[in-house]
Amino acid sequence: MMNTPSEKLILAVPKGRILKELLPMLARCDIIPEDDFNNDASRKLRFTTNHENLDIIRVRAFDVATFVAYGGAHLGVVGSDALEEFNYSDIYAPLDLGIGHCRLSVAMLTKDAQEDDPKTWSHIRVATKYPALTARHFARRGVQTECVKLNGAMEIAPTLGLAPRIVDLVSTGSTLKANDMVEVEKILDVSSRLIINRSTQKTRHDEIQFWIESFRKAVKAG
Repeated sequence: MMNTPSEKLILAVPKGRILKELLPMLARCDIIPEDDFNNDASRKLRFTTNHENLDIIRVRAFDVATFVAYGGAHLGVVGSDALEEFNYSDIYAPLDLGIGHCRLSVAMLTKDAQEDDPKTWSHIRVATKYPALTARHFARRGVQTECVKLNGAMEIAPTLGLAPRIVDLVSTGSTLKANDMVEVEKILDVSSRLIINRSTQKTRHDEIQFWIESFRKAVKAG
């Protein structure tokens, strides 16, 4: 049974690179977390803010969507890649925050890419953190896909014979280059979105609308 949410609103944010981009936006929204929030060595997961009715939790990027979908958090910031992968019906995504830009792409070893044409694929094996999204993408092209689920170290999969292709996020492409890999197809462009739990939007409409507008103004001010 799901626990009854606390009276405070909970904002879920992702750890890592996106959080660094998000911090100036939080400041423009007048959201100032407690001091430990910016300490990467801190083991705390929940933090108070300068708003008595708002706390922040700092979790893994993929987990943000799950916390919001199931009501553990009421609003959050998550990449559109996670929204596409999980496709939660209980999440409303009203705003593109314009941060966390990257792309989800298919990549393979450079030497193999020189002899392969994605247009000829009919059945492929792919290592990815995004099995649902990947399978849907290739199904639209009539390509049968076997997905090997990995949560990291994707670029080593082809050299170890796990899968000849990967589907992963690409920003600068430096990690692919370091592992002698190259992009062969882009699946989608990715950016970070403000997401809302649909039940909370109905039951606490005024509070949620206040924060949606705060983030909207912060995006414009940026």
